[in-house]
Amino acid sequence: MKHTRPFHQTPVITIDGPTASGKGTVAALVAAQLGFHLLDSGALYRLAALASVRYDIAPDDAEALSKLIGELHITFREGIAQLDGADVSAEIRAEEVGNRASAIAVHGPVRAALVARQRAFRKEPGLVADGRDMGTVIFPDAGHKVFLTASAEERARRRYKQLKEKGLGVTLAALLREIQARDVRDAERTIAPLKPATDAVIIDSTGMPIETVVAKVLALVK
Repeated sequence: MKHTRPFHQTPVITIDGPTASGKGTVAALVAAQLGFHLLDSGALYRLAALASVRYDIAPDDAEALSKLIGELHITFREGIAQLDGADVSAEIRAEEVGNRASAIAVHGPVRAALVARQRAFRKEPGLVADGRDMGTVIFPDAGHKVFLTASAEERARRRYKQLKEKGLGVTLAALLREIQARDVRDAERTIAPLKPATDAVIIDSTGMPIETVVAKVLALVK
């Protein structure tokens, strides 16, 4: 008979960090290298944010948001995020959706409604989870924790390049202001503020190729 490890022993690698730090890309590449499952926790919040717009629920109505989250049908398949059966991968990456996701994340009931969904991704052979509180709140017992950061200017340039390639009209100055504002909001919120776990390895990716960052994370795991 094949024996599997207890649920809490299933390995988890957490990669936390501020917006546009590259944590999503790094997490996906690390998961692919290791053959692990992947959790894009930010996408879950973005899906909830998009749903709140579609169902006309105010971002400060915590009770209604929590109820909505419990009823949503959310799936991730081969990099595609689905909301109620429809592919919304492109929609949830819009800047306005990201800003709304950050706004609803300050509510305790909303975060609680999503915690169980996030933890359910922890399955054999292992999980790579990226977000803002993976190592501090969702998987505090993770064996390997990384806090990936970069200067606000660097992150603004990365996001600017991504959006321009998609044909979206944005300015670098406006993106920098938005990123700085979100940094303050995420760091100062009373529930699960953005900060490195006490046992996390901090990697500053400013000026660093993505391949180098991935190699650093894999070196920590191995």
